[in-house]
Amino acid sequence: MPAEQENRPNHAHVFYKKALELLQESGIRFMLGGGFGMLHYTGIYRDTKDLDVFCEAEECPRILELFDKHGYRTELTDIRWLAKIFDGDLFIDIIFNTPNNICKVDESWFQHAVSAEVMGVEVLMISAEEIIWCKTYVQNRDRYDGADVNHLILKQGKNLDWKRLLSRLDQHWHLLLAAILLFQFVYPADHGEIVPRWLFDELLERARRQYEFPVVRPSCLGPLLDQRQYDMDVKEWNYKVSTI
Repeated sequence: MPAEQENRPNHAHVFYKKALELLQESGIRFMLGGGFGMLHYTGIYRDTKDLDVFCEAEECPRILELFDKHGYRTELTDIRWLAKIFDGDLFIDIIFNTPNNICKVDESWFQHAVSAEVMGVEVLMISAEEIIWCKTYVQNRDRYDGADVNHLILKQGKNLDWKRLLSRLDQHWHLLLAAILLFQFVYPADHGEIVPRWLFDELLERARRQYEFPVVRPSCLGPLLDQRQYDMDVKEWNYKVSTI
């Protein structure tokens, strides 16, 4: 973040700094991601009106209670994965899963989180592997995070634990292969030094073997990426929603 923006005493800065201090003082375990995660790992600054706080599901009610006691408006926005804390037109997202119920926050996230300083407060930042894992599924009409994944791979690829990332996406490895192919397209001169050859070869071999496997039809994994755009597949074309 540019120094003049980092030091500017605006409403968002005051709200977010106070929120982080409250969370730290409470002893509730949490991590940051979102725009601040992208800033930490890529250097890309976004003027955002929200703060993404990640926690385990059982901690979410404690966080809402904490901020409710301090006069903030709170809501459980989506019981599957999201709650919010409001201060005027600003808000904090409390995230404990993803809408497709795949990227559930658990102890392993904390084990791989890294220390960072945000607005003068020491916090834990979710790992680059977790950010890529979550963003790989964001491929809907209103939002597509492919560019974020590309920037994360570009700036952190040489430091990524690719085996752990593969284990995260192993069930849906096609998405990792697609991300790598897109990265090759966007950065044709960089991919060979960043993406391990063993991983690319492994994923290509899996893709080749797909032609040899019997396929259960009709099935569709599209709703894992966007439930609205693939709604007709399920309701009108009689595809079965599949998770693998």
